Amino acid sequence: MNGVHDMGGMHGMGPVEIEQHEPVFHAQWESRAFALTVAAASHRKWNIDSSRYARERMPAADYLAATYYECWLYGLEKLLVEKGLVTKKELESGRSVSRGDETRTLRAAGVAEFLRNRIRARLSDDVPPKFRPGDRVAARNIHPAGHTRLPRYARGRQGVVDRDHGVFVFPDTSAMSGDSKPQHLYSVRFAARELWGADASARDSVILNLWDDHLEPA
Repeated sequence: MNGVHDMGGMHGMGPVEIEQHEPVFHAQWESRAFALTVAAASHRKWNIDSSRYARERMPAADYLAATYYECWLYGLEKLLVEKGLVTKKELESGRSVSRGDETRTLRAAGVAEFLRNRIRARLSDDVPPKFRPGDRVAARNIHPAGHTRLPRYARGRQGVVDRDHGVFVFPDTSAMSGDSKPQHLYSVRFAARELWGADASARDSVILNLWDDHLEPA
């Protein structure tokens, strides 16, 4: 998905400010937002790829003005309504409506077990790899309307497969339809000059984790 969240390689965004001794959370509400996201995910109405796509659908101006956990809250609220766990009216009023059914609650004592048993991205499916370490490949020049893990700055660029990690869930389809579409995940090395041009350092490179459907022979 082409949007403001895909900022890699963009000019005019300013330097990355590194905060020394940065805390895990800057305010209590951020820890609550994180906890709410984990608790809501225990209903298994969506997956991690769906949650990323929900945040990506935040309007561009709002996204650029938002903090990290404000984006998380936006995505969570969107998923809660879309999956029928709450209504828009309930969110706006802050009051829940009794539905006469039982809703499972993730309590503190069950968090560790839930996280241990969460759905894994690595799969055991017997899928042959399309590429092998050392192969020259090109990132496909695609511009999907939905979620993709192929960053914009790498599309159409050539690199070399560094390693094959095995078979994994394909996040692009997992986010949109829940289809795991098992395929191989690779680390692909791109020369900095291939990505950024002649002004980049000849010694530098960038390694991206990309799936079979992101790549084609160079």
